[in-house]
Amino acid sequence: MNYPHSTEFEKVESESLQTIFDQQRAAFNALPYPDLDSRRSKLFNLKKQIIRYQDVIAAAINTDFSSRSIDESKLLDLLGSVLEAEHAIRHLRKWMRPSKRSTELLFLSNRLRVQYQPKGVVGVVVPWNFPVYLALGPLVAALAAGNRVMIKLPEITPATNAVIKRMLAEVFKEDEVAVFGEEITDPSLFTTLPFNHIVFTGSPAVGRVVMRAAAENLTPVTLELGGKSPALVSRNYPLADAAKRILHGKATNCGQICVAPDYALVPKEKVSEFAEACKTNFTAMYGQNIHSNNNYTSIVNDRHFKRLLEILEDAEQKGAVIIPCGEYNPEQDARRMPVHIVLNCTPEMRILKEELFGPILPVVAYDSLDDAIAYIQNGERPLALYCFTHDSSERDYILRQTHSGGVTINDWGWHVVNHDAPFGGIGNSGMGTYHGEEGFKELSHAKTVFIRHRFFPTQLFYPPYGTWVQKLALSFFLKKGDPNLK
Repeated sequence: MNYPHSTEFEKVESESLQTIFDQQRAAFNALPYPDLDSRRSKLFNLKKQIIRYQDVIAAAINTDFSSRSIDESKLLDLLGSVLEAEHAIRHLRKWMRPSKRSTELLFLSNRLRVQYQPKGVVGVVVPWNFPVYLALGPLVAALAAGNRVMIKLPEITPATNAVIKRMLAEVFKEDEVAVFGEEITDPSLFTTLPFNHIVFTGSPAVGRVVMRAAAENLTPVTLELGGKSPALVSRNYPLADAAKRILHGKATNCGQICVAPDYALVPKEKVSEFAEACKTNFTAMYGQNIHSNNNYTSIVNDRHFKRLLEILEDAEQKGAVIIPCGEYNPEQDARRMPVHIVLNCTPEMRILKEELFGPILPVVAYDSLDDAIAYIQNGERPLALYCFTHDSSERDYILRQTHSGGVTINDWGWHVVNHDAPFGGIGNSGMGTYHGEEGFKELSHAKTVFIRHRFFPTQLFYPPYGTWVQKLALSFFLKKGDPNLK
């Protein structure tokens, strides 16, 4: 059998993507402002499908990871998606309502409003770590805003991709929602389409590539890019409780979460105690030997697993102390890797330079709170920050002195799954937001509409200039300039 060359594959893929894009754009142009009932109906159907397919989806994710907790998939990928859809359904009427605005005094008696108009065709690029929630969350926002959507799923989750395609195809026509997966061998073909908006979740390096491609079409982007999210433990906070919550954040999905605590900032005299508390809590949650524990998730593939081992090796060679939280045999346990606490980290180690995205927790000792804050400030702005303190003035000081996409106080990650608040990054960790009303607005065009009163004499501001009305307006609003200013 003769197979086409790779360039011929790319040509076929590009033509297929373009065909679907053209169909969606034509369908949008035919119905550029879906009404409330239409949008709600789509969201209801999506929610119904998630609930209906929950067991099939969880099993598919387990297959793609080779081992992923069924309960974890339902709690994080599926429950989060349902909650987001429910929130949009409940609040959509209010979001769609035009926003009345006040005119300038100069235009009193006229009317001004902002109308939220669908953008058109939205492209969503999905990462592998949460292939359902990070596909369906942006989909909810896009459908609520009245858009058509094309979704590019990750190449390394084929079983999950197949279920998502089937699930969505049962309730959406291809000119409403179209899904692509591993059959697109060159993902860049997707992001070069002239979308009206792109939502991308992934690494900062790939985010820059996506942004460059989008710039060719002047396509606005929402980028959720992760980064090194710190967990700062104050001296006044119970150490055992902080260790328990940070450890849970690092062990959930085996640390493969964009908002997982990347490293812990701990008072220098409590570092050893913190490490022991992490070990104790890991054993309490997952047992001493995780080989057959179905509550614990595997590293997604060999390539990512190898990278994590290389990061640990680099740290050890440069003087770090590595403490596994459970028994671990790389040959027996394959990619099911327990959390590793790493002490004595130094700036030249990869472990403090790269987003870890796995079950490795470096601990950075600090002397004073200001030292800890300076350490955070000197790095790239993270997607999340976790602050453990019972002192409200200390908490407010940390919030004022640091920048991050979002914050959870005295725990990790829970700000993300509260859908009445925006979720997004800042600086190196991303731009733009989705979830809730901000997600609706992100994927809408806020169109200002000025309605002139029938008898309002705007013509008084036409040339020729210098009339008494114009002079009166200028003298009222501008007062008098400085005659001595040259």
